[in-house]
Amino acid sequence: MLNRRQLLAALAATIIGVQGFGFAARPAAAQDMVNASLRLKWLTQAQFAGFYVALEKGYYKDEGINLTINPGGPNLLTENLVATGADTFGLSGGTDSVFAARDKGMPIVCIGVAHQVTPFVFVTYKDGPVKTLQDFKGKKVTAWFTGANHVLSAMLAKAGVKTSDMDLQPQQVSMTPFIDKQVDVATATRYNELQIVAQRAGMENLRIFVPEDSGVSFPRDTLIVSEQTAREKPELVEKFLRASIRGWKDALTNEKEAIDIVMKVAPTLNRQQQEVMLSEIKKLMIAGKAGADGLFAIDKAAVGSANSLLAEYKVISKPVDLDAAFNDDFLSKIPPAEKRL
Repeated sequence: MLNRRQLLAALAATIIGVQGFGFAARPAAAQDMVNASLRLKWLTQAQFAGFYVALEKGYYKDEGINLTINPGGPNLLTENLVATGADTFGLSGGTDSVFAARDKGMPIVCIGVAHQVTPFVFVTYKDGPVKTLQDFKGKKVTAWFTGANHVLSAMLAKAGVKTSDMDLQPQQVSMTPFIDKQVDVATATRYNELQIVAQRAGMENLRIFVPEDSGVSFPRDTLIVSEQTAREKPELVEKFLRASIRGWKDALTNEKEAIDIVMKVAPTLNRQQQEVMLSEIKKLMIAGKAGADGLFAIDKAAVGSANSLLAEYKVISKPVDLDAAFNDDFLSKIPPAEKRL
């Protein structure tokens, strides 16, 4: 039996041996980890699959980030939470909400854009009275007053129609009023509400007004940070983007696995609905500039057009400084091959 001195010596030797195999790096690595949070724009669903995949697979930890994903909700404004430092990163409404926040003096910066084209459309029934944008006059129309209303205003203005010419109401979560034909025109995201309506009414029975068909494009689901974070922690921003893109590439190439991961977090979700959602999200994320420049590309031309439209229709007081509001320096440090699907 070992005496006390021999036991201590053996223990010391064991520790030295373990360190020799590299295990001593673990505590140091843990100390080097940076705590950060990502605030989503809504509750957990496939719309955010890539972030959950990156978290599940340890991609953020690979970059030295101990990330917490915080879901959003109807009473949470991502821009406010990031501007005040309550969250490090945020997935905000879209380019329009970034402009609105900057116009109000919020110190936020967009570092990447997920949806390269407008993700929502305006839908009506083919057998109804609305055939063209001019037919919106005098009709009951519902829209989300979190950006969709601005897109609608721009589309109608190009057609010579004012929102005051119709009965424009805030849209609720449920599509039942539209399905029951209590509403003439409703707003629908391509990946959620449009699919729900199509299942109930049949896609062939719907008429869809697409913003891009009217020369209006508002890329959405914008990744944001505070000006302070962008200025003082550029490496953290770059590492967060690299890990997020890695997760999204996995999610968009292995959709089944991605849905599995999302449903581990939110098991009450309808799997079939989530599968359709992710399929539609993929179309939005690889459209336009993302085809060449990769995921989360910032299309300054599309963003600039949205900026001008919002200023023209007095949604914002004046055009926003694009370079100050949309910074693609962090994305540019990631090789193009790592960003392309």
